[in-house]
Amino acid sequence: MINVIYTKDFKKSFKKKDKFIQGKTLERVRLFREDSFNVLLDNHKLGGEYEGSSSINITGNFRAIFKYINKDTVVFSDIGTHPELYD
Repeated sequence: MINVIYTKDFKKSFKKKDKFIQGKTLERVRLFREDSFNVLLDNHKLGGEYEGSSSINITGNFRAIFKYINKDTVVFSDIGTHPELYD
């Protein structure tokens, strides 16, 4: 099972989200820990400003950004809507 670490920025963004998004995030991170490439997550690498990081879907519009530290550990660094993160 993958170890997950959350940055201070991730925790701050997470706390600002409504209860539905917080619940979905915890659900998706649990799924990610069990099967990081589950089709529901749409785990994919990012480019540009986020080069070296990857993203998973939380809901249709919300994403969580993370980086692999090693094969067993990731650090989640941000969460937000597609426009919040990428525009």
